[in-house]
Amino acid sequence: MKLDVVNAEKQTVGSVDLNDALFGGRVKQDLIWASVVRQNAGERRGTHASKNRALVSGSGKKPYAQKGTGRPQVGSSRTPLWRHGGTVFGPQPRSYAFTAPKKVERAGLREALASKLQAGVVIVVDQLKAAEKKTKVTASLLQKLGAKGKTLVVDVAFDDNFTFSARNIAGVRIVASGRLTARDVMDTNTVIATRAAVERLQEVLG
Repeated sequence: MKLDVVNAEKQTVGSVDLNDALFGGRVKQDLIWASVVRQNAGERRGTHASKNRALVSGSGKKPYAQKGTGRPQVGSSRTPLWRHGGTVFGPQPRSYAFTAPKKVERAGLREALASKLQAGVVIVVDQLKAAEKKTKVTASLLQKLGAKGKTLVVDVAFDDNFTFSARNIAGVRIVASGRLTARDVMDTNTVIATRAAVERLQEVLG
């Protein structure tokens, strides 16, 4: 697989070769799913809570006599069987985070990139730099490159001017190649990556 490399004016200035064994085969959706679910689970707050019979308000006094009333035996008004009583086995604060093998994480990212490459929504540029810290200039640059809707911008090390001016653009997300995840790739319409980032990812995922 070969992709054209363009400059800021979207003129072809070269090409980059991609390994078909990595990005040219059938996309394994289950690996993408596993990586995305793990990341989503790790970001859940898990602050849900319900009151059991020890925490709900109410008296600990026995409501009525044990025998002679014809009613069922009750030891507390906070029993889960009564209205306003405690909750049995209700949700409690917890962490939903879990770990996945590193091979699964790398494979999920590889398959996510393969999905976008096969869809033809990956644009490779020679470099991403901004002459000044102005959002208007960077927005125009991304528009020329073909950014549509949600756009993911990937580079090994970003230029400071580009970072400061691009972070205010709606729908644009900047991620370094070393911190890229499968969810970042899948939650986007267009991927703009530098040649250095593409070569680095291919080396790491190979």
